[in-house]
Amino acid sequence: MKSSEQIQANAQTRTDSADVAVIGAGPAGAIISALLNRKGHKVVVIERQHFPRFSIGESLLPQCMEFIAEAGMLEAVNNAGFQFKNGAAFTHNGNYSFFDFTDKFSPGPGTTFQVQRAVFDHLLASEAQKQGVEIRYGHGLTAITTNAAGAELQVQPDNGDAYQLNARYVLDASGFGRVLPRLLDLELPSNFPARTSVFTHIQDNITADWHDRSKILVTVHPQYSDVWFWLIPFAGGRCSLGVVGESHYFEGKTDLQACLQSFVMETSDLGQLLNKAVFDTPVQKLSGYACNVKSLWGQNFALLGNAGEFLDPVFSSGVTIAMKSASLAAPLVDRQLRGGTVDWQNEYAVPLKRGVDTFRNYVSAWYDGRFQDVVFFRQDKASPKISGMISSILAGYAWDENNPFVAEPARRLNALADLCRR
Repeated sequence: MKSSEQIQANAQTRTDSADVAVIGAGPAGAIISALLNRKGHKVVVIERQHFPRFSIGESLLPQCMEFIAEAGMLEAVNNAGFQFKNGAAFTHNGNYSFFDFTDKFSPGPGTTFQVQRAVFDHLLASEAQKQGVEIRYGHGLTAITTNAAGAELQVQPDNGDAYQLNARYVLDASGFGRVLPRLLDLELPSNFPARTSVFTHIQDNITADWHDRSKILVTVHPQYSDVWFWLIPFAGGRCSLGVVGESHYFEGKTDLQACLQSFVMETSDLGQLLNKAVFDTPVQKLSGYACNVKSLWGQNFALLGNAGEFLDPVFSSGVTIAMKSASLAAPLVDRQLRGGTVDWQNEYAVPLKRGVDTFRNYVSAWYDGRFQDVVFFRQDKASPKISGMISSILAGYAWDENNPFVAEPARRLNALADLCRR
């Protein structure tokens, strides 16, 4: 039996209510909260951190712009002064190749931005607030119980008393926080090897004329083809710089800045490009980030973006998948709240995973070398039509099944890699 003190404490617990509770105010949370608010639902976002805050994943894909426009945030993003982006460039031992996203097969925007996520995420969240969304910063979810009527969330602010939030539906947009997968025992190991990223922001001081700041630069290590670097230029002469490889490459390397600089200097293309760079920001490390879940949905809840599955940073697909999941889920939540029937497996999980699986095929092919053979194939001999189809996928249009390389990603990519090798 409960003591009189426990009964009194429970009686004093504050209880709030909302139609929808969203966990996390990052891109997926901001987009879906705005979409559901526009449909007349009361949305409360609980965000453990305070914005602006640092986050990795700064190179957007053009497909993102459609979701940003759908949420009524396009003008704000266009006017924010972010670095313009129109493609992706690749280099390996002096071989240089690039894809221009405006030369793509799929309809839709062909340009986007490279963003410092602290500023970008705060901008999207602020735009959602302007539209009427309530965001509670510094509030963390500690427990959840779902039932036929919705869910009961136990929330702990970092400055204040715990309270209960009752919601008719819950959406987990917590990204790498993976709040609901942890609380509801949904986590599954990824079938990708454990990889590590070591990264930072730098003042790049780049003067080389071959470097196009409107493109992300992906560089392959000269000796280890499964180790690669990202260089994402920002406006104002700064860049995001990181190296990615299986975890054994980083064993025993405790000085992260020395580790990153050593890898850069082993790579002549990148080493020469960054020979005047100033490392003025602490270097960070992220390991074992690939993840999966048993299910993307359950009784009155769904998982968005990285909270459900994260593949790899190589093609900058994380934010695109997050926003796509928000766009897919919003009308389904709206229909369910209005008393309609929703088949969450076939209307949400299956179509979302189609695009994720397209990206998965290209990520796997990058690390085993098949897609690197395609990327570094001589551009003067490449088919413009096929290049446009590949460019569409790299631009984020991984759900466009009119593209043969999306409709049959494994078979088409294998055939193309074999052709390029021969």
